[in-house]
Amino acid sequence: MSKKCYEPTASWKDLTPGGVVYDAGNSAEFRTGDWRSDKPIYIKDKCKQCLLCFPVCPDSSIPVNQDGKREDFDYDHCKGCGVCANVCPFGAIEMVDNND
Repeated sequence: MSKKCYEPTASWKDLTPGGVVYDAGNSAEFRTGDWRSDKPIYIKDKCKQCLLCFPVCPDSSIPVNQDGKREDFDYDHCKGCGVCANVCPFGAIEMVDNND
């Protein structure tokens, strides 16, 4: 008894090329923080609103409101890199295990 091989139904020319960005600014549509292993915790009482953390976040996961004050993290996009915790001189950001 012979086994049938898989035959593709589309040509390679019909496939969408990988790595192509079709729309600018669409990263907000994708939740990318689900695979983080460490999680930053914002300690509001220690925060002096110096905003040193905001520009170093590679994922723009530190929102700043209309009054120019930072708010809690956007965990949908935070990857848990810890750059914000390293730059905070007041200890207002603490890294913990994401499972805690």
